[in-house]
Amino acid sequence: MSFDIAMTGFVALYVLAAFAGWVIIGNVPAILHTPLMSGSNFVHGIVVVGGLFALFNASTHLEQAIGFFAVLLGAGNAAGGYAVTDRMLAMFKRSDAAPAHHGHARVHHLKKG
Repeated sequence: MSFDIAMTGFVALYVLAAFAGWVIIGNVPAILHTPLMSGSNFVHGIVVVGGLFALFNASTHLEQAIGFFAVLLGAGNAAGGYAVTDRMLAMFKRSDAAPAHHGHARVHHLKKG
């Protein structure tokens, strides 16, 4: 297979994936955004593993650079995604919530009167 045919196939696959992602993500309700962010962190972890595979099997300096940047960008996306997800979930916590007392039974007595 020549380089031109392979590159055309990769470009067509990229355009198709970008369009499918745009359509799918565009129709997601706002309430599902946080769970999807958590799921995308998993995908970025797979990107890091793929980048490590490319880096460890690199034979030229260009392949090493591509693998290095794949690991760097994938790790940055994963770390940033976890930070954003944690911050978004913190918005749903009550600020006036009393600390939980685990291991102690709380008995509520009703006043007669």
